[in-house]
Amino acid sequence: MDEIAVVEMERQDKTKDLHCKSKGFDIYSNTTIIIFLALSLVTLLILFDFQALHTPISSSSLKSWSFQKWETLCKSNYNSGNYSSKLNEMTSKLRDSVTFLPLKDWRFKPREGHTWFMSTIEDIIEDDEVEYLYFPSEVSKGRILCLSARDRRDGGNNFYGLAWPESLPANATFMEGLTYVSDTYYDYNNLFHGHATFCGVKLMEATYEDDLKLETFERGNGLLCFEKAVVMRHNMGRMGQEKKREAYDLMRCKARAFCNVSQPEKVLNINGKMIPVIRLTLLMRKGPRSFKNESVVIQIFQRECEKVEGCKLTAVHSEDLSFCDQVSLMSSTDIVASPHGAQLTNQVLMDRGSSVMEFFPRGWKELAGVGQFAHHWVASASGMRHEGAWWDQQGDNICPPAESDRCFKYFKGAQVGHNETYFAEWSRRVINQVKTDKLDQGSTESPINSNICSCG
Repeated sequence: MDEIAVVEMERQDKTKDLHCKSKGFDIYSNTTIIIFLALSLVTLLILFDFQALHTPISSSSLKSWSFQKWETLCKSNYNSGNYSSKLNEMTSKLRDSVTFLPLKDWRFKPREGHTWFMSTIEDIIEDDEVEYLYFPSEVSKGRILCLSARDRRDGGNNFYGLAWPESLPANATFMEGLTYVSDTYYDYNNLFHGHATFCGVKLMEATYEDDLKLETFERGNGLLCFEKAVVMRHNMGRMGQEKKREAYDLMRCKARAFCNVSQPEKVLNINGKMIPVIRLTLLMRKGPRSFKNESVVIQIFQRECEKVEGCKLTAVHSEDLSFCDQVSLMSSTDIVASPHGAQLTNQVLMDRGSSVMEFFPRGWKELAGVGQFAHHWVASASGMRHEGAWWDQQGDNICPPAESDRCFKYFKGAQVGHNETYFAEWSRRVINQVKTDKLDQGSTESPINSNICSCG
């Protein structure tokens, strides 16, 4: 019995000793394990942040990270005096891990199914809607967009990256509020090339008034990070036809409200008879693609307009009009006749169903390609009726067919001639068709497609 008791006591002593050692190990290892796990997670986050711009990841694979969660975790499990320094170390590592890539990747060209602008991030696509990106979102894992874009000529010299809001890159300027970022292959200085964005900017100006600011990337060191950002890379892209027309309806409505455009007169009382007003506008140009003899063109349209009761002609140069002058003029225009050019983008300010007549210099029909149909496409998108085009065929053939590319550069800015017989018949047909439509729609009783609306 004594021998058994001794063995049992020895076993209990060993058990107690092991328990004490185990307890001591637990006390010692808790802090070590927490530090190890924290640093391991930070390492994974850094690797993920570096790779995320190169490898698309599904939106459900990872949730956005929050430094508040880190702070709560560390405070509850790690009470040593190194807490602040460890948190600062983690923040610094995440700040330094932001990867910047060329804003425009010259390996790609804008084409269906791909983009060369911020090329590593995929668009958000909704049925019948425009493609877009939004930051921060699940797509960006909660990170915000940062841009370094001082170069105005080569997007390949500008850069973008995604950063955690709590760990922005060094020397970055934080931009509060919502920022709209748009890319197009074309030149925004040309009103048609950037017409979708131009109209969008004018819409935002009308909506936000003094709160809208255009960014020049000149503040600080040029590195800006946006609290919220919407990025458009395909203009209207996949937007459906009716959605496009609704968008244009809203833009013209906002523009009219912004410029305080009043309801135009729709009918005239002529000898006790209510006649619908038909407003015909000749939108002239100066210089390239202007009419060679605009006074003769004005006379032709004036004669045909005078033959129809209620027809009123206005001839004006678009260069002489302010933005609100253009909004006011086009809001009361039923038919616009103009040479091909950026000024024809004003057609989007007319009521739906209004008519467009377009004129081209010699050489465009043969050499310009599909670009000459640009305003036909705008008319379709905005709900206008493109009544066709006239191509000048007069003049000598000064360029051999083999040099067609060089020839078009010559013809591109040439002036537009006229054909009195064709212009008279064409304008007469369009004016009478508009009159018939207005009578059929009952325009003598109520405004038709006025779009002078309540657009909150």
